[in-house]
Amino acid sequence: NEGGGNVQLVAACDVYRPRLDRLAKEIGGKAYMDHRELLQDKNVDAVVIATPDHHHGYQAIDAMRAGKDLYCEKPLTHWRQFELARQVAEVARETGRVFQLGTQGMSDQAWTLIRDMIRQGVIGQPIHAECGYFRVGDFGEAGMKIDDPEAKPGPDLNWEAFLGDAPRRAFNVSRFFRWRMYEDYAGGPVTDLFPHSLAPSLYALDLDFPNKAVAIGGKYRYEEREVPDTFNMLLEYNHSLALAVLGTQGNANTTTGSRGEPGRIPVIRGWDATITIIGEEIVVTRSNKPDQELQRVPIPQGQDLKRYVKRFYECVVNQDTNTGFSAEWAYRLQTALIMGSLAQRHEKVAVFDRMKQEITLL
Repeated sequence: NEGGGNVQLVAACDVYRPRLDRLAKEIGGKAYMDHRELLQDKNVDAVVIATPDHHHGYQAIDAMRAGKDLYCEKPLTHWRQFELARQVAEVARETGRVFQLGTQGMSDQAWTLIRDMIRQGVIGQPIHAECGYFRVGDFGEAGMKIDDPEAKPGPDLNWEAFLGDAPRRAFNVSRFFRWRMYEDYAGGPVTDLFPHSLAPSLYALDLDFPNKAVAIGGKYRYEEREVPDTFNMLLEYNHSLALAVLGTQGNANTTTGSRGEPGRIPVIRGWDATITIIGEEIVVTRSNKPDQELQRVPIPQGQDLKRYVKRFYECVVNQDTNTGFSAEWAYRLQTALIMGSLAQRHEKVAVFDRMKQEITLL
């Protein structure tokens, strides 16, 4: 119940009965093992989607078509589901439902200030930007809790529902409880962590879709998983701006500025000046004299998940689709993440056709 407000939790849904029963008891609500049944519940006004990546898009579409508003955890879809990401944005436009992507980096007021400064020409023409996510540990993958090492498919564990449209595989306890380790259900830092830093960067620079992407990365430290632990991609926008998104789970040192949780590196370079964030201030320096400061702007409020979620609640009450990160913005973000994922895995250049809304690999 982040964000407070007049919110009542009335139902929960999970394909694993023991976990579902615990949550339903905690909130005093109904328990469903099929999300489609939950969406038929007339007491439900809005839903939170916090399932494995490959379910997000389908459940988001089902929710909106059922007349529910939704908060969808990042990423918008699995990295193999580009067409589905496009469909989510289309259904959001068609239904007019309130949609907010769970990327709390957008709650930081720094980004609105930076966006305004760029529009005012403070740094001149933007030409280069960096963002990323650095940390130590795979606690979000191999560290995920295994509730029951002896768990097996049956009435209390719906393995087929968990698999969804993923490849059919024999049940495996690790795959079920530690799904972020596996490519069938997750993508590693590029889809799990990068949304928190790339989303604000796209917003600040007012960018939509990359025209091309290249990427390198792999399992440089944690060999027991399938997804990369280190990922670095370079996106080109409007044939005039390069945006580097860098990250590893093997070292938390950013070497440049940091903001929010440790390990993020927002830097935006223009022809005339550079913008970065140091502590609680936006700092502007000359492009040809990086040690010469031109301006320091205090940030009134930093990142705040509760404030971000509260905005979602207020948008639901007022039926305001301006949630701070809509389905359309989520689609733009997901396109970049998918292009980077495909480029890295296939060792090719990913190119986006804006007219056809298609990704090709060269």
